[in-house]
Amino acid sequence: MTNDARPWPTEIKLKKSERLLEVTFENGTAFSLPAEYLRVESPSAEVQGHGTGNKTIVPGKRNVTIEALEPVGNYAVRIIFSDGHDSGLFTWETLYRLGSEREEIWGEYLGAMEAKGLKRD
Repeated sequence: MTNDARPWPTEIKLKKSERLLEVTFENGTAFSLPAEYLRVESPSAEVQGHGTGNKTIVPGKRNVTIEALEPVGNYAVRIIFSDGHDSGLFTWETLYRLGSEREEIWGEYLGAMEAKGLKRD
């Protein structure tokens, strides 16, 4: 994908029983994103903070589920999680980045959890 091309989803499928959000983009790239991963990486101010370097490490979300999806215009989706969190707007760019950089982002999260002595359960 070129820098000036914006990712555009062709399919978004919630697999509630598997706790996954599957997103397919028009370039053919598809991602299966676990609910826990989406919850702890929510683009909300609650998680990301209100400035650079203010990200909150969110523990105890291993069993969180996605209760519902709400479209927001033609640029994002609001994910309603089972713990009541619903303030992050997941733009198409955010979902694409979370999918394409998942290994790195998840590794950083797990490292930060370990460094702080926090647990996923």
